[in-house]
Amino acid sequence: MSEMFPLVTIRCLVYNHEPYLRQCLEGFVMQKTNFPFEVVVHDDASTDGSVAIIREYAEKYPSIIKPIYETENQYSKHDGSIRRIMNEHMRGKYVAMCEGDDYWTNPLKLQMQVDFLEKNREYVFCCTRYHIYEQKSGKYLKEYAYPYYSENQNLEIDLGLFIRTWVTQILTTMVRTDSLLSVYNCADKYKYFRDVHMFYLLLKIGKGISLNNFTGIYRWHGGGVASLISLSQRIQNMYNVYGELYMLNKNDFFIRKKYKKVLIDSIRYNDYKKKWPILKNDYYLFEKQTEKINLVISFLFPSRAFKTLFSIYKAIKLYKQSY
Repeated sequence: MSEMFPLVTIRCLVYNHEPYLRQCLEGFVMQKTNFPFEVVVHDDASTDGSVAIIREYAEKYPSIIKPIYETENQYSKHDGSIRRIMNEHMRGKYVAMCEGDDYWTNPLKLQMQVDFLEKNREYVFCCTRYHIYEQKSGKYLKEYAYPYYSENQNLEIDLGLFIRTWVTQILTTMVRTDSLLSVYNCADKYKYFRDVHMFYLLLKIGKGISLNNFTGIYRWHGGGVASLISLSQRIQNMYNVYGELYMLNKNDFFIRKKYKKVLIDSIRYNDYKKKWPILKNDYYLFEKQTEKINLVISFLFPSRAFKTLFSIYKAIKLYKQSY
């Protein structure tokens, strides 16, 4: 008897996830659906016991777990090789995603998302709610967008919401395969292509939604208030990502607005040596008087003052997110 063609392909990227991987794979195999699905588990040359765990599950669930074992780490090449390898294995009409250190908690996750996308063709992706697990403290936190949900109502995701808050995580996402491939065909234009680019470009194609159901756990390894070093790196990453998104989408009001916010943060949290080139290159974007005043204040105040305020703000935010 031939194997049934999967309606959903789950992409799972693994690298040294041995402590968490069983929990992740159990979340896949427990799914209850009225359609066939498969899990493409890509191990990127792990040096721990991840491969042994994947082999165990592939032998136990051969119709579901489809492993790919790398002998050379692909991520470190930074050339999109992982994306291309995974694209070759997307057989389903829909693609779901979850990395090896996160996991699903609801056995009806896939069924709920497929049911929604089958009935609502104008939506290109469907997410769900999730909890954040802070590994260091063992505490569960609310997701970033929790204030935006109304009771018993799904959350529509548009570009306006996209620039205000990070609504979802990859582990909750299901995308139409043709839409995802269309986005990935544009990926090589972007040097820093990542999840931000993916969701932005998907929202340029169609609509997104987050179902008001909790289905998974996003594992937060760092925990606590971010150090000043990690804050500086985060600001630099944001500058790189939204800078190139703006350069290739200059007519997009939402990206322009987001990029201006990122520029302000870059000026606030960098030293004067780095502030000046940013100010000189992008001052023309700030047209309103209030924006210019904000820009001047951000430039004149020392970065350590803003970093101190950010640490206080982050601690308060984490407290409010805690259960």
